[in-house]
Amino acid sequence: MRKTAILSVFCLLSVCLWGQTFSQYKAALGDVLVAPGQFAPLPQAGAAFWRDSLPAPMRQSYISYGEQYLKRPWTTLPTSVFAQFKTSGNRVVYEQQCFAKRRQLAALVMAEVAEGKGRFLPDVIDGIGSFCEETWWGIPAHYGSKVPRYEDQTVDLFNAETAGLVVWACYVLRPQLDSFSPLLCQRVSREVQRRILQPAQKTNYWWKKAGMNWNPWICSNWLSCVLLCENDRQRQLQAVGQILDCMDAFLNSYPEDGGCDEGPGYWDRAAASLYECLMLLYHATNGHIDARRNAKLRAMAAYAYKTYIGNGYVLSFADSHDNRYMQQLNIVYPFARYVDDPTMRRFAKYIGEDKDYLHQAARLYDCSGNFPTLGRELFFLHAIEAFQREQAAEPLLPNVWLNNLQIWTARSGSLFAAMKGGHNDESHNHNDVGEVVVYTDGEPLFIDPGVGEYTSKTFSNDRYSIWTMQSGYHNLPQINGCDQRNGKDYKATVVSSSKSSLTLELAAAYPEEAAVGSWQRTVSLHKKEVRITDSYRLKAYKKPTCLMLMTTVRPDVSRQGVVMLGRHALHYDPRQLTATVDDVSPQLDPLLQGMWGRQMYRLVLTVTSDQLQGTVKLLVR
Repeated sequence: MRKTAILSVFCLLSVCLWGQTFSQYKAALGDVLVAPGQFAPLPQAGAAFWRDSLPAPMRQSYISYGEQYLKRPWTTLPTSVFAQFKTSGNRVVYEQQCFAKRRQLAALVMAEVAEGKGRFLPDVIDGIGSFCEETWWGIPAHYGSKVPRYEDQTVDLFNAETAGLVVWACYVLRPQLDSFSPLLCQRVSREVQRRILQPAQKTNYWWKKAGMNWNPWICSNWLSCVLLCENDRQRQLQAVGQILDCMDAFLNSYPEDGGCDEGPGYWDRAAASLYECLMLLYHATNGHIDARRNAKLRAMAAYAYKTYIGNGYVLSFADSHDNRYMQQLNIVYPFARYVDDPTMRRFAKYIGEDKDYLHQAARLYDCSGNFPTLGRELFFLHAIEAFQREQAAEPLLPNVWLNNLQIWTARSGSLFAAMKGGHNDESHNHNDVGEVVVYTDGEPLFIDPGVGEYTSKTFSNDRYSIWTMQSGYHNLPQINGCDQRNGKDYKATVVSSSKSSLTLELAAAYPEEAAVGSWQRTVSLHKKEVRITDSYRLKAYKKPTCLMLMTTVRPDVSRQGVVMLGRHALHYDPRQLTATVDDVSPQLDPLLQGMWGRQMYRLVLTVTSDQLQGTVKLLVR
């Protein structure tokens, strides 16, 4: 009787209480959460599904991908390279070797699932054994000491994700691995207990209450480990209860518009990882935990296409490591199905078709994360028949206004413009309040550079000594020789917004020494041009004020009043401004070159007047 009553209340909560908390589900977990050892949300290798439902070209793609790793030795990650982060600040070399090893295992597992002949199993077995011998599964940038220690199993992003990779490998290949020896998966379970389950449950990590990607990214992998490896019922219930609390902390930190202040590059591991937690809980509770009606979650999903520009390009605000197709197919489509968003479903199919998912499935899988995301791929493929029936459509929205995050976009013909307000203490913040981005004919014209390779400086007190973080290398004014400052008080205020224009007051984004009383920037989109209007009032004149514009198109400033940028032009009043060009190409590291090519320029428009107030207009055609 008690169980029936609890389940009835639980069902009512599932339907009615969204907008409240995930933790309200904790009281009924004992009645609805799958028993330890019984979580089986997907068919395992050898099941008819992988033979009958996976299209033959996709199967062959995964098999060919895995074949490149057959008989390849398993790397022992070098301690001296791990130590480089503490000695030289370099984190890239170790991460490349670490992620390559994880990529090797992910490729071999998917190849075995696709082929089902046992050909890849010896390499998988050796790989799992090698992982079990690693001292720590994370990366040095997230670790306290120069050398990893057996007794210090700090839970960071990548030891959690490595654990997720290993437990999904053991789940999907369990019959074959147990046929070799049950001891292997038993060893994995012990390692996951020691490395993830025990420290995650016992330690009050900062990320458990964070409103940024670490929280759901870790929780999605922690939850996979709980559901697949935790054999004690009480520990299982306690861990899931903690994860529900973490999910609350993350969701409650988000604005109602669903915007990700970390930028589109982190959506995949922020909102999408929250969905991943919900998807796992949906399966683990037989549908009792069901957040599909949550309006904020739906808005968080839609952010994936609301920040889409066109031709594969995506807004590159904040710490974006890429500028094209940052949305990963193997999570966009399942998330779209979960919230039943037709635009998002069609966008997923558009991405898949544009990237030739039938013949290049493994290539998409390979790029689905820092290393391939095995669990996500398995769930995506489980819905492949539904995905094939979808109609593809590029989400070329005419306008977007995220009023909490203060991101505005508008589109007219071949022109696309975006503007960002907000404040300068956002997660993965760049000092970029008031920045304008312009794309023409589906290609970048005035850009946000994004971020280069992470180093020890990136998340230190020296962060804003890095040029990509500075407002002087964004499309912004440098007022009286002063750039913007970092901090929550350095912010924009919305003056007015419409479908075709946005006006922001930017004065508060600058320090006191900028001596700016008001700086109102308006961006408006018209049929054949983008207009950028800056109306300002200074308290004093100290140095010439400059308007900075970043571009990958070499500017031709040989004519006064017009800057030629390939087939396009920027018009300005030569009585007000002079134009010069800084070549910032030598500052591009390999990551930025991969995003934008080898050339980048800063167009500097210097205000010639020493008057304390004025209006400057730029026309982009």
